[in-house]
This record gives sequence, C-alpha cells and structure tokens, in this order.
Amino acid sequence: MERREFMSLLGGAALAPLAPLPAYAEPSDACGVPVARNDGRSVASINEDKLADRAALCRMADRLATGANVHAVLVVRSGKLVFERYFSGSDEVPSRLYGSRVEDVAFNADTLHNIKSASKSVASLAVGIAIDRGLIRSINEPIFSFFPELSDLRSPEKDGIQLVHALTMSMGLAWVEATPATGDDNDEVRMHRAADPCRYVLGLSATAPPGQAFFYNTGALALVSAIVRKATGHPLDEFARTALFEPLGITSFEWSRVKGGSDAGGGLRLRPRDMAKIGQLVLAGGRWDGRQIVPKAWIETSTESKLKATEHQSYGYLWWLGQTRLTGRMFNWVGALGRGGQSIRIVPELDLVVVVTAGYYQDYSPQAFQLQYGVFRDILQAISPPA
Repeated sequence: MERREFMSLLGGAALAPLAPLPAYAEPSDACGVPVARNDGRSVASINEDKLADRAALCRMADRLATGANVHAVLVVRSGKLVFERYFSGSDEVPSRLYGSRVEDVAFNADTLHNIKSASKSVASLAVGIAIDRGLIRSINEPIFSFFPELSDLRSPEKDGIQLVHALTMSMGLAWVEATPATGDDNDEVRMHRAADPCRYVLGLSATAPPGQAFFYNTGALALVSAIVRKATGHPLDEFARTALFEPLGITSFEWSRVKGGSDAGGGLRLRPRDMAKIGQLVLAGGRWDGRQIVPKAWIETSTESKLKATEHQSYGYLWWLGQTRLTGRMFNWVGALGRGGQSIRIVPELDLVVVVTAGYYQDYSPQAFQLQYGVFRDILQAISPPA
C-alpha cells in the first residue's frame, strides 16, 4: 500500500467497532481529571465544565479501555489541560541492543512514547527557528547548496530541488515508503542501511519536476536533519533541545540517531503532556509563557496548505491540514500525524489541542484508522463551540 493511500484513510473516517484488544484503564473514578505537576502545564479543575463535557469524554475513554490499543488521550482547551487518560496496551519499545520489541506497557504521564512521523512536524519548528536566526538563508535554497560533497549526483532535473520541496514532500524523486505491505523492500530501510543516507536519497531517480506534486518521502527528512546540523553546528536533537524543548519546559525526551544524524523522519519519543505543549505552541502562534519561541510568521506559513496530499487532506511544511464535518459544521485542523495512531491535532476555531498515542504500528486496516480518527471526532462532540 502506498503511503498516500493509507494516509487518506485518516481523512474522513468515522468511528467503527474493533475486535477487543488487551488494554486496561486506570480506575474510572479518576475520570480523566488532570493532576497539576511541576511541568508548566496549566490544568483545569473538575468544576470547569464549560471547557468540555467530561462525562462524554469519560464514556469514550471507558470504551477505548475495553476495545482498543490506544495508550493516551489528552485534551487541552483554552490553554488548560481538561482531560488526561492513560491506558495499558502493547507497544514497540526500544530493544536493549538494536531495533525494537513489542511488550505490554502500563502508560502514565511520565512514559515517553514514540511519536513516529509526528517527529517531522517538530523538525519543521526547528527549521523555522534556524531560519529566523539567520542560520539557514531561505527555504528556496537549492538542496545541493547544502551538500557540495554530493555534487556528482546533480542533474538538470535534480538541480531544481530546493529545501521547500523537502518540507512539502514534493522533491519529485522515486521513493517507496515503509509499510507492513512492503516489509524490508522499501527505500526507508535501504536509506538507513546506506553508508550515507543523504547520498542515497539524492541518488534516487527523478520522476517529476520539483514542487509539482505531493509524494510522501521520509527520505526528505534525512536531508532536513543534515541541513539543520550543517547550518547550526549541532545535530537536530541537540538544536531542538536548546532552541525548542528547554524553552517549553520539556525536560525528558529521546531522539534516535541514524549514522550520527537525528532521525527526523520518526525517531522522537515524547511524553503526551509535552506533545500537548507542542500543539499549544502552534495554536498560540509560536508563543509559550510570554516568550516567542518559534516565529509567528513561520507558524502561519508552515501550517498553510501548500499541496493537496490526499482526497481529504493537504500539506504545509511537514504539517497535515484537514477538515472534519460534525453536526453540520466543518472544523479545520492542523496535525502532526505519526504511524500507529500518534497525533497532535490543533483546532484553532475551538481553541483546542488533542493528543492521542496508540500502538497500531503494523495495523493498516481501515478499521484501525477509523478507530483512531473516531477518537478525535468523539472529542469534538464533547467540546462546546465558542460563544
């Protein structure tokens, strides 16, 4: 299955039943009431019922606890964490030696979770900061200007590739994305095995003029990661730590590296509360706690539609954009989406951020995508429209 096809399943699906999967919730009397922690996260009290229908959210969470492999659901409304629920279920966790293994995990607020391709959207924020600091001149810089050591790969077709085309998944290079259907026979695996991942990506054949069409390509993030490292003098994970995470009060994270470079395409592990901080930062135009961390102009342009990506979604600079129709109204959202059910969705009209983590890494069935998207729809139904 092509990445374009399986991502389109996220677009407008409704909640559908799944066969029960092993997952167990925390005691129902906790009812998703967030607990104040010393992490800079403002939480709503149980009496602030105007922000969300807590009873409806609890009913949703109770259903998930008995029939889904969802790991966490967090809802932030008007800057306050109003609902927070963790579950137990199977997850891919880092192996002690290499790769990952599947095991049952009891998730809580301190558990780091692999956000998979939602990492790409975090990388976009780092690029915006680097541009604002003058470390990267422009998104319109030719891609080979960052890689003079790869000049032997240049061709008339590839010379038109710019940084902006890596950010919009429109480089026009042949690419087979990793999915369970393709196993190890895909370019993502071959790239990671290559001695030089960037040489591998730019050595692929050109199939279309740059910027002409969207075609999902995780290899673009190997280039983005290397560009940030070359421009800032630090690997992407280190630059993000000082420029983004520390100002947000994110003190615990892991960002894996491949061949010495940060895996910007999907290697970031965050706590769900910190995922919510990323969403709130974008919702607030790049500001956090009175400080402008990411330029407002970058937030605005990176979350604007640049290309049609699927039947239901478009794409900005490493951010997805979609619409959800509910009870006759259309709600626009911006999303950082990752394989297996990882998502940060931002609904500006409702002053809303929704974070979901899950363990559907190898399940590309329509039912699995429908369940994941159904969580978001259920949350929208529990949120009162603005006055």
